[in-house]
Amino acid sequence: MSTNGINKALKLQFGLINYENRYLTAEAFGFKVNASATSMKKKQIWTLEQDEQDGQVVFLRSHLGRYLASDKDGKIICGAEKRDPECRFLIVPQADGRWALQSEPFQRYFGGSADYLSCFAQIIGEQELWAVHLALHPQASLLSVARKRYAHLSASDGEISVDSNIPWGVDSLVTLVYLDGKYSLKTCDSRFLSNDGKLVKENTNATSFTLELKSGKLAFKDCDGKYLAPVGPTGTLRSGRCSKPGKDELFDLEESHPQVVFQAANKRFVSVKQGVSISANQDVETDMETFQMEIDKESKKSMFRTNGGSYWTLVTHGEIQSTATEVEVNTMFDIEWRGQRVALKASNGKYVCTKKNGQLSAVSDTVADDELFLMKLINRPMLILRGENGFVCHHKNSNTLDANRSVYDIFTLIFNDGAYNIKSVNGKFWYVSSSGLVCSDGEKSENFFLEFLEHGRVAIKGSNDKYLRGDQGGTLMCDGKSVDASSLWEY
Repeated sequence: MSTNGINKALKLQFGLINYENRYLTAEAFGFKVNASATSMKKKQIWTLEQDEQDGQVVFLRSHLGRYLASDKDGKIICGAEKRDPECRFLIVPQADGRWALQSEPFQRYFGGSADYLSCFAQIIGEQELWAVHLALHPQASLLSVARKRYAHLSASDGEISVDSNIPWGVDSLVTLVYLDGKYSLKTCDSRFLSNDGKLVKENTNATSFTLELKSGKLAFKDCDGKYLAPVGPTGTLRSGRCSKPGKDELFDLEESHPQVVFQAANKRFVSVKQGVSISANQDVETDMETFQMEIDKESKKSMFRTNGGSYWTLVTHGEIQSTATEVEVNTMFDIEWRGQRVALKASNGKYVCTKKNGQLSAVSDTVADDELFLMKLINRPMLILRGENGFVCHHKNSNTLDANRSVYDIFTLIFNDGAYNIKSVNGKFWYVSSSGLVCSDGEKSENFFLEFLEHGRVAIKGSNDKYLRGDQGGTLMCDGKSVDASSLWEY
C-alpha cells in the first residue's frame, strides 16, 4: 500500500468473524475454508489486496498465499495462486460496521457456518455478515489522507491534533483498542478519544468507532453514524458532520518505527542541535536528540533518521554527520548489544566513539567506554507484544503469560539505565522463575534487555541471558538460547 507519509502504510490484515462468532479459517489440507475457530491465530489471518484498475474490487489472500474464490455454483475454495477472475469480491459495508462480501463476477453473497460456507445467497442475511478484527500490531502512526499530516497528542489542549509533518516522539503513537467489533483510539498517556474530540479516561460508547475501508484507507464511524475528521487550524480530531466518508475522513495507519535517545560516556545526549555534526553535547532530551531507528530488511543494519528527515552518515576522516538524504552504504550501522549499553559499527568497519569535544567519529578498532552508548527507547511506554503465534496476554488462572492469543494486554515499559522493567496490568512486575517461566506478579522489578534485530521486531533477553519465546503450548518462557522466529516480537 502506498502512502503520502514518510513511513510505509501497514498492509491491512484481519480476521473475519461470522454471525456465530467464529473466524474464517484457511486450512492447509485441500485448501478448504471453514468458520469454526473461536480465536484468531495464523490460519485465521487474511490480507486485503486491491485491484489496481478498479479500487472497489478486493482479493482476500490467506496465510498460505492463496486467494479466496467462488465459482458460478457458489462453491468456495482457497487454492488460487494468482488473482483469477473468480477471486474478485466487493465489500458491502453495513450500518453496524460488519461487511458483506459479494462475488463480483456472479453477484452472490458469501456466508454460512462451520464447514458449510458458500457464495450463493442472492440477498444479505445475518449469515452473510462478517465482523472485521484487525490483525496488525495495534500501535501505529495515524496519517490524515487529506491534510497529509500526522495525529499527535496535544496534552496542553487536551486533544489529538492532526498537524505534524512527521510522526515524532511518544505523542505520535496511537494504540487501537479492539472490543466487541469496535475500535477505540488510545493516546500515549492512556486516554481515549471521544467523538466530541475530548480525551477521557473511560472507554464508552462515545469512544467506540466502527472501522470502514474505502479504497484501502480507513474511516472511523462513531455511535451516531458520523466520521472522525481533522477540524480547524490544528486539525482537532473529532466527529464531523459527514455521514459518508470523503477524503477528509480517510486515514492511513503507518508503521511506527522505534525512536531512541543516545547518551554517550560523557553523560551527555547525542544531538543535531549544532548543525550537521552529530555530537554528544546536550543535557536535555528534545526532538533534536531523538532519532528514528530504521532497520534494513535485507542487511538487518540500522539507519538513524533525524527529525529534519536526514540520516546519520559516515563522511571523510570517520566523522558522523546528518547530511544524507537517501539511504546508502555509509548510512548503515551495525548495532552490537552489550547488555545495558550498545556499540555502533560504521560501514568502514570501525566503532563509533565520542571524542573529547563530543563529536561522534567512527575511528576505533575496539570497544572501551568511549565506544559505548546508553540507548533509550522513547516511543513505547505501552508495550504490546505479538509473536509468531499471537499476542502476549495474562493467563486466565495463573501468574504466567500466554504468547498465542488473539487479544492482547497492554504492559508498561519502564527504562532502567539501559535495561527495562515490564509492569503488568495489575501493577506487579515481570520476572523469570528458576524453571524459565515468565511470571507477572513480581513485587520488585527485574531487568530485561531489548535488542532491535529486525525490521519491526525485537528480541527480549532476561537477566538469565536467555531470550523470551513462546513454547509449543503457548506459554511465554525465557529460555531461548539463540534468536529464531519464536523469539522475535512485533512491538
